[in-house]
Parts: sequence; C-alpha cells; structure tokens
Amino acid sequence: MIRSRWNIIITTNCNISSICTKMVSEVLPPYLNSSSSPPPLFDGTTRLYTNHQCPFAQRAWIVRNYKGLQDKIKLVPIDLEDRPAWYKEKVYPENKVPALEHNGKVIGESLDLVKYIDSNFEGPSLLPEDPDKRKFAEELISYSEEFNKIFWTSAKGDPVKDGAGAYDHLETALGKFSDGPFFLGEQFSQVDAVYAPFVERYQIYLQEVVKYDITAGRPKLATWIEEINKLDAYKPTKCDPKFLVELYKRRLTPLA
Repeated sequence: MIRSRWNIIITTNCNISSICTKMVSEVLPPYLNSSSSPPPLFDGTTRLYTNHQCPFAQRAWIVRNYKGLQDKIKLVPIDLEDRPAWYKEKVYPENKVPALEHNGKVIGESLDLVKYIDSNFEGPSLLPEDPDKRKFAEELISYSEEFNKIFWTSAKGDPVKDGAGAYDHLETALGKFSDGPFFLGEQFSQVDAVYAPFVERYQIYLQEVVKYDITAGRPKLATWIEEINKLDAYKPTKCDPKFLVELYKRRLTPLA
C-alpha cells in the first residue's frame, strides 16, 4: 500500500482491553484521487472517508475496528494532496477527513464521529455505565485539543520543558481509576481512541528527533502505551514511523 502525505492542522479533523472483539482481516483499499470516480454515493452503504496517515481519521478507524464493524463500515481512503472534486461537491463540503456517510447523511469531525459510531452501531460500548467514569471521559476528551496544541507549541520551542505538563496530565489521569490500564480503568474507551493516534506520533517524533522519552518517570503512561499496542483494533491503524519522523522533521524542526 502506498501512503500519501497529509497536511497538519490543529482541528478535530484532518485537512489536507476488557472486551474482546473478533478481528476481521482486511486489505486496505487504495487512495482515491482527482482521477478516481466516486463510489455509488448514498446507496445505503456506510462509508468512512479516511486517510491512512491522518491521526484524526485514525480515531474513528480505531472505534470502527474495536466494535467489529469492518463488514458494516467501508473504508474509503482519500488522497489529501490530490483530492477528488466530487468529495467536496457531493460528499463533504468541508473537504476533510474523517467523514462518515450513513443513513443518507454525512457526519464529520473526529470527536463527534468517535461518539456517533459508538452510539449508533452494534458492538461493545466504549463507555462504561459508571457516571463518574462517563463524566471523566468527557473532561478528558475535551482536554484532547489542548493536549495537541501544547505539543505543537512546545515542539517549536523546548519540547521537554514546555511539553512535559501535557504528559504529566495524562499520567495523572491514568491513575484516577485503579481497576485497569486504560483511562477509565479496565475498559478500553472512547478516551483511549481519542488519544492513541496522537500519543503514538508524539512519542515516535520526540524519541527519534529530540531524544525525549515521554514515558520516563511516567509508568502509567508507559503501561497504557504497551496495552494499546496489543489491541488488534489498533494495530492495523498505526502510522509508518519513518514517514512520520520525516514529516514531523519538516514541520517542526526549528530553523537554524
């Protein structure tokens, strides 16, 4: 599979476990670009328009996989550097990914899609019944945008000094419930799906380029990353590390 590049932007889209589910092996479809014909739009098929390198789209992709919806929600990868005109004109005017075509409508924004897919499709719920855990989930999901902003800001200055607080915040959050390794305890949740794509990227970039290990002195964060990497729902969504490092070097390495 050839992966296309994506444009970085701070938003909830890309512009450019305690419950086991049956993992469906799937071959990732090729990207659709400006020369590609559209699929038979609004024919009753549920489609997740995505990009294999986009962390925002990865959130929805993880939830889809965890709930075992590989046969229910079809992946439609969009080349964000050579986007088909029909995608903006006929599918999603915002011209971003992710977007979900479902029941004759299209829904965007990654945080909204995490909740929508979890609430409107079969499969294990990614939120516990415990009201305290649900409240905490909302708080953490809200913080995710601030978490990402801190990374981009600190990466242009002193990533260790200016960014450490964000990882400390995650370490503290992971200690709130003692019944498991995830943010809400033993159950993999929406919160984990929201953070995993970004922690994945930040850890790889900071380790490789800055020589900063975000798990040093943060044992709960280290355990969380280890457990996330064991999930079959997550493994096929992971970004190519070499591609990631080169991309982030171009975007974030300070000019001499």
